[in-house]
Amino acid sequence: MQNDQRPDYRVFSGNSNRQLAEAIGKELGRPLARAMVGRFSDGEIQVEIGENVRGTDTFVIQSTSPDANTNLMELLIMIDALKRASAGSINAVIPYYGYARQDRKSAPRVPITAKLVADLLAAAGATRVVSMDMHAGQIQGFFNVPFDHLYAVPVLLEHMRKRFDGEAQNVVIVSPDAGGVERARAYSKRLGATLGIIDKRRTKPNVAEIMNVIGEVNGKVAVLLDDMIDTAGTLTQAANALVDKGATKVYAYATHAVLSGPAVDRIMKSPIEDVVATNTIALAPNAAACPKIRTLSVAGLLAEAIRRIHTGDSLSSLFV
Repeated sequence: MQNDQRPDYRVFSGNSNRQLAEAIGKELGRPLARAMVGRFSDGEIQVEIGENVRGTDTFVIQSTSPDANTNLMELLIMIDALKRASAGSINAVIPYYGYARQDRKSAPRVPITAKLVADLLAAAGATRVVSMDMHAGQIQGFFNVPFDHLYAVPVLLEHMRKRFDGEAQNVVIVSPDAGGVERARAYSKRLGATLGIIDKRRTKPNVAEIMNVIGEVNGKVAVLLDDMIDTAGTLTQAANALVDKGATKVYAYATHAVLSGPAVDRIMKSPIEDVVATNTIALAPNAAACPKIRTLSVAGLLAEAIRRIHTGDSLSSLFV
């Protein structure tokens, strides 16, 4: 990747995933722009932009990952600060978009938080939003500003190809639910593997009952593929179902490793060989120490997206 030395854009970072932001800056060949993101004594978030941004393209890297409320407020306040500093454009780069699971009114008297957060970002002053592997692609329609949807396919698929080099015909890519079938099909076609689906019935949030395995998995290596892993209940139950149906090994791949609650303990006790995720979310210490969990960097992909947005080049060609 060529370094872009043009001085007319700045890349800022909140505190949600500073390591990823610094890696993006390194890929771009420029340090992160100066900004103080701290706290007042009463716990309120304090932000001060440390350099002139008048008329400048600005990019704020901040995942709204746990603690989602704090990280979201940091992002909104940073956007407001840049708007009041007369930034030319304010691009919210949100590797993991939190509050995305409530994207429709699935029951009476429930919110649509994905839309609410979209409105908050626009009201704060974001002129563009960039995110990766949204929980539901239609969330892009909630925004009244340009939205760029990035995919971790190049990073995850490269790892799969190296792992299963010459053995793809013995691999089955498995979607843990019906909603992820399109994603699993895309990976299976590119890898040259077959497709499987887990039919599940969710009794309440974060609790899933595995019902059936659709597709031939007996004697094959099963790769569970999802956009995110939260409590890992669905993932580990799916792994057990696959082993019961004769899968010789089970691996798991996901873009976002939320890994809340008992997730790490469940993964350790499961038959899953390992879980591969990207670094859109900074791992908690217990997850980072888990021998079954490894991360791949999407810094290069995000850096190239930032460069292309600034220069007005195509993003879609990144995923062809």
